[in-house]
Formats: sequence, C-alpha cells, structure tokens
Amino acid sequence: MSGSTLPAPAADLAQAMLGIWKLKTRIDLDASGQRRIDPALGADPLGVLCFAPGYFAAQFMRRDRSTAPGTAPAAPGTAPVMAPSLNNSVAVDGYDAYFGTYVLDPGAGTIATTLDASVSPANIGKTFVRRVRVVNAELIIQLDTTAADGAAVTRTLRFSRLS
Repeated sequence: MSGSTLPAPAADLAQAMLGIWKLKTRIDLDASGQRRIDPALGADPLGVLCFAPGYFAAQFMRRDRSTAPGTAPAAPGTAPVMAPSLNNSVAVDGYDAYFGTYVLDPGAGTIATTLDASVSPANIGKTFVRRVRVVNAELIIQLDTTAADGAAVTRTLRFSRLS
C-alpha cells in the first residue's frame, strides 16, 4: 500500500495541522480498491482529533454502540476489545481514545504518534506512523493497516477544521 494519492506535504505542515479537527470520513481500501468496513467502528464513525505543538489527542466512536460486532469476549472484569490490527490501535466496545506525543517529519509528510494513555491498555506506549497532509481546511491522515480478516488496507481519514 502507498500514499501515492496524497499531494506533496506543504511547507507549513507543522503549523497548519495545529487545532481541533472533526472526522468527516474514515475509509479503508484494499489493494483492488474495494472498500472494507472496520467492524470495530463501522462505516461512518464519529471522531475528533486535537493537535498542539508536540501533543495530540484522538477519540473515535462507532455511531451505534448498542452492539459492537467483532468484539472479542471479555475476561471477567474487563471490557471486550477488538483483535489488534497491524499499525493501529485497539478499540474497546466500539470506542477508541488515546493521547500522547508526536514527532512530525514535515519534509516526508509523516507523523509518528506515541500513545501515553489509551482506553485500551494494549495501546499504551505504542508508536504509530502515518502520512499527514493539510489541504485548505482539511486534514488528511493515511496509514497502512489490516482489515479484521488480516487483509492489507490503506485507511484514509479526512477531517474538517473546528478551530
């Protein structure tokens, strides 16, 4: 998978990405271009992403949390979780939230996020690398990950600026 569909990173990427962003779309495509729906968060999740210099926070939620298909049975006293996918955090019962620090490589247009805290203890301390762009008032984040069945997918998230 590759980020070839993204434009070149802007020279002011570090400044342009600062702020609060609302998720517009979260789409996973396999190598053939077929859309794959993530069972943890569904086809149209809610989400918010906040960037300050060196720090970030993210929250994503399945719109209907009355059921969370694909969740693994929980051990007594714990919440059900999704099976981990490559290069991605683990949602808990249709919800994923975490915060931490980031290092931006503006020339490459990549961001490495390290999770200081997370709704899922399995995520804490992990570092994930994503491609990031800001085009007009839209933040685009793209990553290579895996679908629930293990198939390779490219996930593209598009956010609109709130502040």
